[in-house]
Amino acid sequence: MGTYLITGATGGIGGATAELLRDRGHELILTGRSPERLAAVQQRLSGGAHARTQEIRQVNSDHASGSGARTATDTRVTTLPLDLAAPRRLEAALAVAGLPARLDGLVYAAGVAHLDKVVDTETDEWIEHLSVNLVSAAELTRLLLPALRAARGQIVYVNSTAGLRANPRWAAYAASKWGLRALADSVRAEEPEIRVTSFFPGRTATEMQRRVRAQEGASYDPSEFASPESMARTVVAALETPRDAEVTEITVRPRP
Repeated sequence: MGTYLITGATGGIGGATAELLRDRGHELILTGRSPERLAAVQQRLSGGAHARTQEIRQVNSDHASGSGARTATDTRVTTLPLDLAAPRRLEAALAVAGLPARLDGLVYAAGVAHLDKVVDTETDEWIEHLSVNLVSAAELTRLLLPALRAARGQIVYVNSTAGLRANPRWAAYAASKWGLRALADSVRAEEPEIRVTSFFPGRTATEMQRRVRAQEGASYDPSEFASPESMARTVVAALETPRDAEVTEITVRPRP
């Protein structure tokens, strides 16, 4: 079995991917901004088929200072609080966490989206979009490359169809996602032993989508969108593709 680090693991596509990989018996390192939400996800994933692996343990944690120390109650699932809005702190956080020397995969599923016209988008909003959706992805990739190389691992960057086409009021989000696609293309060209996938999901029934619909002044009905579980199956399918092939880009849209 492998070891996978997943960002944005407290919900949406990241959370659904974590559940599928856990069910396959993989070891997981789950990251998110909220230690409380991470603890709830960890507790949920510690039950079920792998409940027998439970082992109570705790590692000193100082989330406020961005230490990133891990806590866990399952030998297969550990948690790592990270604030991706502060990419300069990631190196210290990972150093304290003591990550494994081999990593089979990185699934970068975290993201933020705030809609506004360019004329109304202030600098802080641009910085947040770029920090969370792009710069932290690049920094985590840089820091984890030695472990990914050791395992000849794989990276899946969860992008967006906004990374293929920019629409009105989506400039900051789309720009960050276009940059994420460029990051994936560059890493793929530079690291021939590591498989790299850009995943472009359409609208998905997540809390982010609920907030986006509110910003659009529209109602939110989860049944109108693809489920996070359907999108996660696509991510896992890319990860499980045999080594003689590489899934470079996938676009999945919800059916009406």
